[in-house]
Amino acid sequence: MALCCISLKGKAADATETKSRVIILTDVENEPDDAESLVRLMLYTNDIDVKGIVATTSTHMRNRVAPETIHKTVDAYGKVRDNLLLHADGYPTEQYLHSIIKTGPAVYGMLALKGKKLSEGAEWIIKELKSDDSRPLWISVWGGVNTLAQALDEMKRTLPAKDLKKCVSKLRVYTISDQDDTGIWIRKNFPELFYIVSPGGYGNATWTGFNAVLPGADNEIISNKWLRDNIQQGHGPLGACYPDVAYGMEGDTPSWLCLVPNGLNAPEHPNWGGWGGRYEYYKPKREDCDPNGFNGSVPVEEEPHAIWTNAIDAYHPLVVREVSSAYEDTMAYRGFKETIYRWREDYQNDFAARMDWCIKPYKEANHAPVAKLDHPAEMTVKSGETFLLSAENCTDPDGDNLSYRWIQYTEAGSYKKPVMIPSARNIHHVYVNAPKVKNKETLHFILKVTDKGTPAMSSYKRVVVTVIP
Repeated sequence: MALCCISLKGKAADATETKSRVIILTDVENEPDDAESLVRLMLYTNDIDVKGIVATTSTHMRNRVAPETIHKTVDAYGKVRDNLLLHADGYPTEQYLHSIIKTGPAVYGMLALKGKKLSEGAEWIIKELKSDDSRPLWISVWGGVNTLAQALDEMKRTLPAKDLKKCVSKLRVYTISDQDDTGIWIRKNFPELFYIVSPGGYGNATWTGFNAVLPGADNEIISNKWLRDNIQQGHGPLGACYPDVAYGMEGDTPSWLCLVPNGLNAPEHPNWGGWGGRYEYYKPKREDCDPNGFNGSVPVEEEPHAIWTNAIDAYHPLVVREVSSAYEDTMAYRGFKETIYRWREDYQNDFAARMDWCIKPYKEANHAPVAKLDHPAEMTVKSGETFLLSAENCTDPDGDNLSYRWIQYTEAGSYKKPVMIPSARNIHHVYVNAPKVKNKETLHFILKVTDKGTPAMSSYKRVVVTVIP
């Protein structure tokens, strides 16, 4: 087999990923799903730099905010923090989390821009944007976005143009649909703002893949029974805070789960895909946004410009045969929900394992394997030749045996056709036949490493391959 000459570049495959900083805007107590997302969030505060949690309104809860529920969840977190620290460093103190709980305006939508007093939530966003921290500031929006609208409006009125531009350039907004009428106002008045949203009816929303019941799929993992056994019962005071599902499990979680540094997520590249879904940059047509579907009566207007919005994946589930190699199912799930659904088993197992950390000593719980490439995460190869993807040095902190899977994430690259891997894909190294191209193209491959602990946990590495003529 002839191998091509490969040019390797980019950061080392095992480089430490920087924590993302985020401020959460939540209409908690609108219905149980925000309280559910808060419980999960607490388990990931070691991996995400949470700078604020702001209680807000939305179209579903228009004239009150409920910071007390956030405080209650943090109280429960405080009771398990010492045990969490047995499993991972970096969990913030209960006192710190209480100190960053703020409130947005207790009015609906655009009414927040008519008041003279700035909410403490808006002031907190401005303060964080003006800090010396050079990292992007993610605003994870679970309800209405009028707290951010207040902050942007205030900065536009009070800051010099260059300072406003600098602050806006730091912002990254991921909002779970439009849940008040300030979302479209922001997009009209700040066209340069990095903004992820599925506008229109919720039937059009990517985030629904987090909890959608899909035909032929294993939906038990999002059931109340699964939540009872893995989260709510026998997992300490934090798990006990997790309410039963009413309308859908944790519809808001994708807006921050995309920030977890798991080797798959790439927050600055929404089109690369990850636990928060995959989005592409274009101007959606109003008629494609389910404008007459349910969205709490928020007006659906024509988008003024391109935004990060729905993308389509074709997902082929992996079928594991008992006496032979694993293979991909020929049936494909295709759609925007699938960009999240395809990772459901992984993020649910990760959640359950971390919930065990609340109560178990280190030796009795499971911990994610360490995925490690034998080469840098970026490479350049020649058209039509063969190259090697290898990960022989992956390890597991618990000593568990490991399973491997190589996935071509076709939609994430510029080359939109399947690429030949002439071997089983569940081994630690594979040879890949580069396509014959006339122009430079990119391919994305995902290494998924899963341990055999309980619940099984997965880690990833992404390889971006540039194919040149």
